[in-house]
Amino acid sequence: MNFRNFKVPYQTEERYSKKVSYFSMEFAVHQPLKIYSGGLGFLAGSHLRSAYELRQNMVAVGILWKYGYYDQARNQDQTLQVTWMEKNYSLLEDTGIKFQINIHEHPVWVKVYYLNPETFKSAPLFLLSTDLPENDYVSQTITHRLYDANVATKVAQFILLGVGGAKLMDEIGFTPELYHLNEAHGLSAAFYLYRKYGGQIEEVRKRLVFTTHTPEEAGNEKHDIFLCHKMSYFCGLTVDEVRKLSGIKDDQFNHSLVALRFAHIANAVSQLHGQVSRAMWSKYEGVCKIIAITNAQNWRYWADKQLYRAMDETNDAAWDDRKKHLKRRAFEIVADQTGKLFDANVFTIVWARRFAGYKRAELITRDMERFTRLMASKKYPVQIIWAGKPYPMDYPAINDFNHLVHLSKDYSNVAVMVGYELSLSKRLKQAADCWLNNPRVPREASGTSGMTASMNGAVNFSTDDGWIPEFIHHGNNGFVVPQADYANMHVQQQDEYDLNKMYEILENEILPLYYDNYETWRQVSKNGMRDVQIQFDSNRMAHEYYDQLYR
Repeated sequence: MNFRNFKVPYQTEERYSKKVSYFSMEFAVHQPLKIYSGGLGFLAGSHLRSAYELRQNMVAVGILWKYGYYDQARNQDQTLQVTWMEKNYSLLEDTGIKFQINIHEHPVWVKVYYLNPETFKSAPLFLLSTDLPENDYVSQTITHRLYDANVATKVAQFILLGVGGAKLMDEIGFTPELYHLNEAHGLSAAFYLYRKYGGQIEEVRKRLVFTTHTPEEAGNEKHDIFLCHKMSYFCGLTVDEVRKLSGIKDDQFNHSLVALRFAHIANAVSQLHGQVSRAMWSKYEGVCKIIAITNAQNWRYWADKQLYRAMDETNDAAWDDRKKHLKRRAFEIVADQTGKLFDANVFTIVWARRFAGYKRAELITRDMERFTRLMASKKYPVQIIWAGKPYPMDYPAINDFNHLVHLSKDYSNVAVMVGYELSLSKRLKQAADCWLNNPRVPREASGTSGMTASMNGAVNFSTDDGWIPEFIHHGNNGFVVPQADYANMHVQQQDEYDLNKMYEILENEILPLYYDNYETWRQVSKNGMRDVQIQFDSNRMAHEYYDQLYR
C-alpha cells in the first residue's frame, strides 16, 4: 500500500467529508492491541469504530507502546504485581515511513505503523515508535511505557505524539483541515503548526480543536516551562516567545490551559462536565468556547445482540436465559482466577474500572458491619466482583486493590480479578446484574463503563456524576444516589453521606426488587438497554463531533 498522498481507504460520506486528524495517547480498539490504560482509550477506540461505521474522513494518530500500559499479574499472596511484557504485532502494517523530529535538542528517528481499517473495523490508525536501532537507548525508551513515570520521558512522549503526529500528516500528504486533540497530550502539534504557518497563530487556531477530560485543575498536566524548552517541546521558540504566545506567566506550562487558548473551540465530555469546565477555566483570559459533547461507546462492538433480540421480540424467557448464560460464562473466568464458584441465580454486583482515589473502589466496605451483613444475607444473597488496573506508580490505589484482595479471602462470594482490559471488561459487564459506580461528585468528567454495562443487561447504580445525570431516571432505568450539597461538605462527610445512601437504596429498593419483583427488575434493565442505545452509542457522538466541533 502506498502511504504517500494518503486517502481514507473507503468512500467517505458527504456530510463527513472534512479531513480530520485525531490525536490520542491511547486507543482501545480491540483486546489484542494493548496500547491503552482506561477510559480515555476506551472512548478513543469506540470513536474510531464509529468513524468507520459512519464513513468519516478521519485518520487517527497514536503511539505504539512496546510494553503497553503494563500487565496486571499477582504476587504469591494474590496481591497486585506489575509486569512489563514486550508486545509484538503482526496485525500492524509497516508503512516504510521513517522521519526525524527533535527531542531534547537531538534528532530522534520515528517509525510509523498502520492499523488497516478492515482489521478491526476502525478508522485508519497510524502508530509512532522510537524503538529503533538507529536511536540511542534513551530515545528508544520514549515509546516503551504508556504514561511513563519519568517526567522527561513523559514530555518526550507528548512531543512524539504532537510534533511527530503533525509531521506525519505532512509526510503522508493527508493535510487535515482540523487537528483534534483528545486531551492535551498532543499539544506540541500546535507549535509545529505555528512554525509551519510562518508564525501566524490564527492559522493554528482555525485548525485546532480540543477535548478536555479533566474536571479539576490539579488533574491537568503541568510541566516546568524550562524543562519543556530544553526538551524541544516548543519547536525552537524561546521561553519568552512561548510566554507571549501562550499567556503563561509563571514557570508551570499548563498543557490544558494553553490548548484552550490555541484551539478555536473545545468540548467537555458530559453536560455536567461542560458546566464544571466553563466555571473552572472562566478565571483565565483568552480561553476558547467550551461546548459539551457527551462521551459514548460503540454499540456494535459492546452490546450483546442476543439480549437485544430477546428484548425486541418481548421474549422474556429468552432474555432471562441469555442473561443467565452470560453470567455463567463470566463466572468461569472468576473461578479460574480465584477458585470461587459464583451462582448465576444470585444477585451480582460488579465494580470494575481504573482504580483511582476519587472513584472510591472500596467505598461499600468502609462500613464493615453493614458489609458483612450484606454478604451473609440468606434472604437476599449477594455476590461482588472487583476489577481494575491502578496506575503502576499510584501506591494508594494499589493499596486499595490489595486491601480488597485480602478482604476477599474471608468471603466465598467476593472476588477480585486481574487483567482488566477490553475482554474482561465485556465479560464482567455481562456478569453484572448491578454495575456499581461511586465516584466523588463532581470528579468524574464522564465515565463510560456504565454505558457498556447497560448494553449487556446490567442495571446502573451510581452517584450522580459524569454522564449519569443525562441517563438515569431513578427506579426506571437505573438507580442513583441523590446529590447532597457536596460543595459545602468536606470529603469525609461526602463519603459518609454517599455510603449511607448507597446502602439504603441497595437494601430497601434494589435487592427487594430483584428478588421479590423480578418482572419489574427485568423491565428496569431493558429500559436501560433501550435508553443507552439511543443516547449513548458513539455513532451519535462521532456525528456530533462533525456537527458541532468540526463545523
